[in-house]
Amino acid sequence: MTLQHTNRRGKIFYINQGVTTTGKPKYYFSSNSEGNLINEVPEGFEVYENPNAQVFLRKIQPKIITDEEVAVVDNGMKKFTQLKYYLIDVKKNTIILFLSNQNPVNLSEIFQSYHKFDAIDIPSVLPKYLDYSPLMQFVLIDENKRIFNPQRYCFRGSVDDWIDIGESGKLPELVKTYLKHLEQDSFYDLF
Repeated sequence: MTLQHTNRRGKIFYINQGVTTTGKPKYYFSSNSEGNLINEVPEGFEVYENPNAQVFLRKIQPKIITDEEVAVVDNGMKKFTQLKYYLIDVKKNTIILFLSNQNPVNLSEIFQSYHKFDAIDIPSVLPKYLDYSPLMQFVLIDENKRIFNPQRYCFRGSVDDWIDIGESGKLPELVKTYLKHLEQDSFYDLF
């Protein structure tokens, strides 16, 4: 059976195998169900879907961030914010928080104004239509002591990059201190 992946938006992707100019195999996803499709994920690779539902086949990443640390951030989002639409991604030594670019309440109202959406559960389909941007991250800077550096994304035209927002520390303390600023004016005072 051909290997396929359905992303969070419900779009189906198929893994294709090609060849690089040096003759080595290369793998990529396509929405086309024809081509040189493969039946299983090649050894040493994993399927990765980024927060905006793009699908990739990548080499298996070493696990630096623990599942417990991701759970600390997720639980903190539920405890210290009112936000329902967010995604957490892990890249190497960094836990990244992505928030919706759209206002979910306004988007729900738009959906409700169209009669064709009357028969569906809008909260269950809404996440398929949201795009996300990274706003805050926690970078592991000491693997032995599990010390993280808090950062937020800076939107000043001269910067447009991650900036440090405070002292490094243990993840639970940082989560309690900084997550409450998400989607608040105080977020822009953090630096």
